[in-house]
Amino acid sequence: MFGKPNAGKSTLLNSLMGEKLAIVSHKVQTTRHRIKGILTAPDYQMIISDTPGIIDPRYKLHERMMDAVHQAVADTDVALLVLDGKDSFEENDQIFSQLHLKVPALVLINKSDRLTKEEIDSAKVYFMDKKYCTDLLVISALRKQNVDVLFERIVQLLPEGEAFFDGEEMTDRPVKFFVGEMIREKIFSLYEDEIPYHTAVLIQEFKEKETLTKIQADIIVQRETQKGILLGQGGKMIRQLGTEARKDIEEFIGKKVFLELFVKVRPKWRDSEWQLREYGY
Repeated sequence: MFGKPNAGKSTLLNSLMGEKLAIVSHKVQTTRHRIKGILTAPDYQMIISDTPGIIDPRYKLHERMMDAVHQAVADTDVALLVLDGKDSFEENDQIFSQLHLKVPALVLINKSDRLTKEEIDSAKVYFMDKKYCTDLLVISALRKQNVDVLFERIVQLLPEGEAFFDGEEMTDRPVKFFVGEMIREKIFSLYEDEIPYHTAVLIQEFKEKETLTKIQADIIVQRETQKGILLGQGGKMIRQLGTEARKDIEEFIGKKVFLELFVKVRPKWRDSEWQLREYGY
């Protein structure tokens, strides 16, 4: 799936999978990694990739995010081009055209519940004659409107081939990855301004015991002032962050969790090659 930040790609991945694999926020640039969801049925295997929103890189972190997009373009069999129906058609067309796709592509007008019939008709007229557009569907990823139709259309376009994964796998990412993402999702929901964009989460310890999983995570920021905001007065905010993240993690892994969070300052980590590698980018 490709599109601008906040087009709703992560919500669409979760809707297609029937499980929450990608974190969701109303803020842009929430997705930093390529996340693969794997659906296996008797007559097909579908590997759905959620990619970071397409942006002009300002930091090495952004360059890593765009590398994930380019890798997905190179190995995709069916492209899903997702846009917010309220967004600029011209900007999205420029992005989709620059992908230089050589595979079937479905243009998905998302958030249909917010659109008028005139806006939907206008989108259809604009995109249906574009060279990259194999077909166009109007959907609401959040409300799962037309997602079943989209699913069937993807299956129709998939090429024949051998399965890449066994039938029990749902993703190629380890549990630790999703734990870090759940913590980062809470940072996006609890903190305003630039804080979410200046933070990374590094899982330092993940020990599974019979009845309890112990998790220790470092939250990386760039400045001491950001550390103070994350902690909050008397540690109030970091405790709230830990409580809300722990609940989501427990639901995800189906086991009680003991979660410890530490905030560490690493100046300019978004432009550091070795730090980006350490943090999984």
